[in-house]
Amino acid sequence: MTKKEKAEYVMQELEKLYPETPVPLDHQDAYTLLIAVLLSAQCTDERVNKITPHLFDKARTPYEMVQLDVEEIKEIIRPCGLSPRKSKAIYDLSQILIDKYDGEVPADMEALEELPGVGHKTASVVMSQAFGEPAFPVDTHIHRLMYRWGLTTGKNVVQTEKDAKRLFPKESWNKLHLQIIFYGRSHSPARNPKLSKDYITKEIGRKSILKSYKP
Repeated sequence: MTKKEKAEYVMQELEKLYPETPVPLDHQDAYTLLIAVLLSAQCTDERVNKITPHLFDKARTPYEMVQLDVEEIKEIIRPCGLSPRKSKAIYDLSQILIDKYDGEVPADMEALEELPGVGHKTASVVMSQAFGEPAFPVDTHIHRLMYRWGLTTGKNVVQTEKDAKRLFPKESWNKLHLQIIFYGRSHSPARNPKLSKDYITKEIGRKSILKSYKP
C-alpha cells in the first residue's frame, strides 16, 4: 500500500467505528474549552472533566477567573497535576483576554499561541473544536499511530502534523484527529498492544512495529 492508500483505508475504517466524534473535554464555550485543554496537559480527559465543574462553578469567564487568586485556582486544579504552573497560566491568560480581546478568546492561531500556557497543540484544539477551523492537533495517540501505520517518520510531533495534513483532506482534519484518538485509546495502546484488537495496524502497520505486538 502507498501512504495515500493507507490514509484512505484509515479514514474509511475510522468512519465505520466512530461516525460521531463528541469532544472529549466538557465545555460550554471557547473559554472553558481553552481552560480544559490547558488542564489536560499530562492529565487524562476523565480527570479534567471531574475538576472543571468545580472550577467553572466559581469562574466561567475571564472576568470571573481574575477575581480568584492564583492559590485558589491552584487548590481546585491540583488533581490535574502541574498546578503551580497551570494556575498561573490560567490567571495570566484570563487577564490578557480581558486587556486585549474584551474577554473573548481570539479565533486566531498566532494570538492563541501567544497566551501563557497555550502551545501549538492547545491552540489547534481550540481552533478546530471551538471555532470549526481546520486544524490537526497531534497528541500522543496520533503521534504513536501515525508512526505505527507508516504514515510519518515519527521523529517529532511537528513532522507528524505536517504529514497528517499532507495525507488527509483538509475537510476531514477536525473529525479525523478525534477518531484517531478514540482508536488509540480503545484499540492501540502504547503498552502491550494486541494484533487481535488493533486491526488497522495489523493491516497497514510497519513490520518492525508488528514484531513487538502480542497475538
